[in-house]
Amino acid sequence: MLVRLIIGLLITAVGLAVAGRRVVWLIRLISSGQPANGRMDGIGTRLLAQVREVFGQRKLLKWSIPGIAHFFTFWGFVFLLFTILEAWGALFERDFAVWWIGREPWLGFAEDFFAVAVLLAIVTFAVLRLRDSAARKQRASRFYGSHTGAAWLVLAMISAVVLTLLLYRAAQVNTGYFPFGDSGWPFASWLLAQPLAGLGTAVNGVLETVFLLANIAVIMGFLVFVVHSKHLHIFLAPLNVSTKRLPDALGPLLPVESGGKPVDFSDPGEDDLFGRGKVEDFTWKGMLDFATCTECGRCQSQCPAWNTGKPLSPKLVVMDLRDHLFSRAPYLLGGTENGQEPPPLVGTAEAGGVIDPDVLWSCTTCGACVEQCPVDIEHVDHIVDMRRYQVMIESAFPTELGAMFRGLENKGNPWGQNNSERLDWARDLDFEVPVVDGQLGEDVEYLFWVGCAGAFDDEAKKTVRATAELLHIAGVDYAVLGTRERCTGDPARRSGNEFLFQLLAGETVDLLNGTFGDREPARRKIVTTCPHCMNTLGREYPQLDGNYEVVHHTQLLNRLVRAGKLTPIRPADESSQPITFHDPCYLGRHNKVYAPPRELAGATGATLQEMPRHADRSLCCGAGGARMWMEERIGKRINLERVDEALATGAGTIATACPFCRVMLTDGLVQRQSEDLAKNTVVRDVSQLLLEAVRREPLTP
Repeated sequence: MLVRLIIGLLITAVGLAVAGRRVVWLIRLISSGQPANGRMDGIGTRLLAQVREVFGQRKLLKWSIPGIAHFFTFWGFVFLLFTILEAWGALFERDFAVWWIGREPWLGFAEDFFAVAVLLAIVTFAVLRLRDSAARKQRASRFYGSHTGAAWLVLAMISAVVLTLLLYRAAQVNTGYFPFGDSGWPFASWLLAQPLAGLGTAVNGVLETVFLLANIAVIMGFLVFVVHSKHLHIFLAPLNVSTKRLPDALGPLLPVESGGKPVDFSDPGEDDLFGRGKVEDFTWKGMLDFATCTECGRCQSQCPAWNTGKPLSPKLVVMDLRDHLFSRAPYLLGGTENGQEPPPLVGTAEAGGVIDPDVLWSCTTCGACVEQCPVDIEHVDHIVDMRRYQVMIESAFPTELGAMFRGLENKGNPWGQNNSERLDWARDLDFEVPVVDGQLGEDVEYLFWVGCAGAFDDEAKKTVRATAELLHIAGVDYAVLGTRERCTGDPARRSGNEFLFQLLAGETVDLLNGTFGDREPARRKIVTTCPHCMNTLGREYPQLDGNYEVVHHTQLLNRLVRAGKLTPIRPADESSQPITFHDPCYLGRHNKVYAPPRELAGATGATLQEMPRHADRSLCCGAGGARMWMEERIGKRINLERVDEALATGAGTIATACPFCRVMLTDGLVQRQSEDLAKNTVVRDVSQLLLEAVRREPLTP
């Protein structure tokens, strides 16, 4: 007993010392980041996130087989904490039992059940890795070659932890020191004990000591390995989930902050940071994100850029930033550059850059990576922060964005159209569209925000006209701003031009506050057909003291149908083709609006045929993140990928609820029609389908 006690304590002391040194280093490194505000408020919501995402494994369970395997692995280690306590206790007392539970047989059963479950999960992970290895080699050889060996080592170490545990317990059964007695509840230990029983008590006593010390050694080795590897997420994931943005990591972008305070663009300080130009410019939450990455690849598998041959992989972006952060640790913690100039954060491989410009500008900010990340890494925030530095400090951005910026600065819209044309969409309607000049009257319930696309794009005008007519039919009192409306600033902000966004948004907030007058926020109602405008007005303008109740037109129209103010009376033609609905990213993932457009489509009598990727896994159209105004020169066009997926459903109509999505899908469909791959398929907004059902006669597509 004394020998195994000394050896066991020595192994433990060495393991804790080595792991502890690394933990202290990580704490110092992550703490060196810039301040991050609002990461500790809303304790109740954060505790609920822990329950759902950590203990409930909510995001992982969306992935069926691997999710279930990870669920049992996680809960296996939770229950195996009891066996770890029992192992260390057995160094002092051979039949040690956890004192506050005692020797309850059900605990022995639970420990054995989860031990076996973990082994089965490890087998599942091994099979999945073997199955996917060819694809990984073909698409990401750099990642595959440098990290796969470590993954197999982890699987082997977890297996060793469980096997040494079961063998130690089996020998303990035969020596008579098993804390759960001779009941059959700890079934795995009891079954393994049977073939060992014939070796005799003395041999089993030796085996008990050998496997007990082996179990402690493997656990300590695993602990040391974890804190030096990607499996650090075992400890960091709960912290990252607890400090994520609330209510979620999508929707509004964070304002530009320096030293933990928003930058005042009207009078910036000399030392203010404008985005992230060096890895030390990231907040401690960003650094925590980098260190927490599990390298699981769920973000990458959902990324529209990666899936169409672009160089952007959200996983590799985070991994590259993490590796760069760790390589810069001596400077960050010690304050010395060792005479070496650090590589540029954004730059080509030839220039030694960490993130290639093509990677940075391929992002559509669709949020699929954030939505799927099981540890709540905020990829989009980090990408936009790097764009901000490139645009505002380096003046390095795709040349096409220059024209967009000039249009926003000079004309108040990204197309550079004359503002006098903003009401052209309302010509030839059978009713007069009310235009507000000054404050809204008390009888006006909604301000109808038309948006730049609705005012200037021919396809989007059809959506605005249909919505206006439906509101008129339903008797909704609304008004538009007409030529006083300007761009909300969304494309400027997503492309990194925060200065221009602040300028446009400040003017618009002043305009809206003056238009609504002294109305309380709950009565400052805005309806818009553009999810990007909806997101900016409703979720980003509060950062500038602009507080409004903003709804999407599909939400309002759906309420009117439910209230009986709009009644579709034209039944669907049973012989017609079904429709398929494309979820706009800024309506779906960013604002969690999935049901209203589908309910509206159903109200028209249409049959909905979903694409394989829909709802929170919907594929982006390719227009987000200001990509609408950038050329797509690498890989397959994202809009073509989405159109191909829609055509494969056999639907005759591709329905959507976003003007940018409509433009992109229409362009893709035109190309496929020119290639004779589609004939009678059309792209339409849900509002057009509803208006057609209400009016009885079909509308011009």
